[in-house]
Amino acid sequence: MTEHPSTPRRYTDPPIVTAVDGSAVSYHAAAWAAAEAALHGCRLHLVTSIAITGGFGVAPVMTEEDMSWLRINGERILVEAVRIGRAAVPEQTPVITTEVTTDSIIPHLIDRSHQAWMIVVGSRGLGAIRRGLLGSVSSAVTRHAHCPVTVVHSISATDAVTAAKPVLVGVDGTDNSMPALELAFEEASRRKVGLVVLHAWSDRSSGLGSAIVGWEAIRESEDAVLAESLAGFAERYPDVKVHRAMVLDRPARSLFDESENAQLVVAGSHGRGGFTGMLLGSTSAALVQSVECPITIVRSESATAGKQENS
Repeated sequence: MTEHPSTPRRYTDPPIVTAVDGSAVSYHAAAWAAAEAALHGCRLHLVTSIAITGGFGVAPVMTEEDMSWLRINGERILVEAVRIGRAAVPEQTPVITTEVTTDSIIPHLIDRSHQAWMIVVGSRGLGAIRRGLLGSVSSAVTRHAHCPVTVVHSISATDAVTAAKPVLVGVDGTDNSMPALELAFEEASRRKVGLVVLHAWSDRSSGLGSAIVGWEAIRESEDAVLAESLAGFAERYPDVKVHRAMVLDRPARSLFDESENAQLVVAGSHGRGGFTGMLLGSTSAALVQSVECPITIVRSESATAGKQENS
């Protein structure tokens, strides 16, 4: 079914909202989002935009026939996305709704993020030039959305081999990483896999290790910080086997290396170096660009409040 902007919504449950544009990466995002919606028992809402993105000069004049063709093409994209979503979880397909919008997709997704449980986007769309380039949609949504955002690259992580891998989350001992830790435990529990909690406490390059004077004392101190961050989660998620990893390295590099053995990376929007109103920290920005598996960026309440104050 297709929802139009003027159509009253018949659902009140917060959905997972996924943007598709006909690109292979966006269809990977649809597959991942369908599996995620099935895990959480929520609705999947697929949306595609037929807005014409103009450059410099006079905006193109669209006839009624042009708009009709664009809408038909949008419906075609959604039909394929629904098929892929159902194929990803054939035995427990979630409720799927669809929408063709004439709004630009970035502001549309940001507006939707106020009521969505999660926004899911492909790392790049039809307009991306290079394989390693983060698309404008994924870049903007990870910075401005009001709910968690998952960016899916060329791996949808819905195959049996990948589905057995653990969830990976980065923590830094601050309150900013707690929402990410909470979501990571929830994801690991629902997926019935282990959780790797990585605490990279230094921004210095690796290779120094135990050569640093007092490193063992530092390790014990940072291990206590990590233990404090995990306090209470073991009782709430007794089914999740936790592997604690602490490294003396740049957080982005450590998480990137570990992500090769994970099915999902979860990270906070910013950490110790962040400040109120910061849109996206250097670590999370680097990870969104580099990891191959899906990555979920979770914004803390303080970051959201700061962003609203500065908007």
